[in-house]
Amino acid sequence: MNSYIKYSPINSSIRFELNCDYIANLATFTIQDQGIGIPESDQNKIFDSFYRASNVESIQGNGLGLVIVKKCVDAHNGQINMVSEINVGTTFTITLPLYSGSQE
Repeated sequence: MNSYIKYSPINSSIRFELNCDYIANLATFTIQDQGIGIPESDQNKIFDSFYRASNVESIQGNGLGLVIVKKCVDAHNGQINMVSEINVGTTFTITLPLYSGSQE
């Protein structure tokens, strides 16, 4: 099983979209799967180290993937948001500044 799609059914799609807004100085990444979703009761904890959602059952993992992503986003003064529905999928939206400091 490919670890990049381990929470989605076989032959499902993963959508990746990148938008750059040069006026607002923002890059926005949207990643959407058709996977198992994250229970609402777990959503406020998914960026905690070693935390795994209650519905992952036998899917292997250590609870660090989203923690690392969040730390990288924070290090670049960005934001990460998530919308998830059980048995429908999850969408992560990451917004990062395109430039820091002055441009010449």
